[in-house]
Amino acid sequence: MMSDYVVETINDGINEFNVEFHGPKESLYEGGLWKIRVELPDAYPYKSPSIGFMNKIYHPNVDELSGSVCLDVINQSWSPMFDLLNVFEVFLPQLLLYPNPSDPLNGDAASLMMKDPKQYEQKVKEYCERYAKKTDATREDSDEELSDDDVCDDQSASSDEDDDVAGHADP
Repeated sequence: MMSDYVVETINDGINEFNVEFHGPKESLYEGGLWKIRVELPDAYPYKSPSIGFMNKIYHPNVDELSGSVCLDVINQSWSPMFDLLNVFEVFLPQLLLYPNPSDPLNGDAASLMMKDPKQYEQKVKEYCERYAKKTDATREDSDEELSDDDVCDDQSASSDEDDDVAGHADP
């Protein structure tokens, strides 16, 4: 069913998994890649799944800290006839294409979107550039706690070690 997506199960279960999601074409989020956490309730498919962004996204209807998505729309229209493809091919693309600042989970994003749309667009693009790349979406949870400085330090340390190893190799 989800063969067009990269899906990673959690604890070898079928009720919790992560899915790689690409920002929709012709949206501010185009080119971004997010890891989406999906949790299926016991009553699935009669009850809608819980979904959230694992890497940061700047959007009025997504909580910046937890990545939770306001599912009012999907809960009101959810039907057992839907499958998970509806979430990834309809719901999430529509959410990113048509943000609703009048029902925010991220008040700062909603306020900025209404007051200064150009600055809002710039901030969305900055978040995509900084947090929505392949390395961000595929990073293990334990690595997410690294700061930018830690990553730079690790990279320079490993390149120094590589130079040392190369310098000590036998001819």
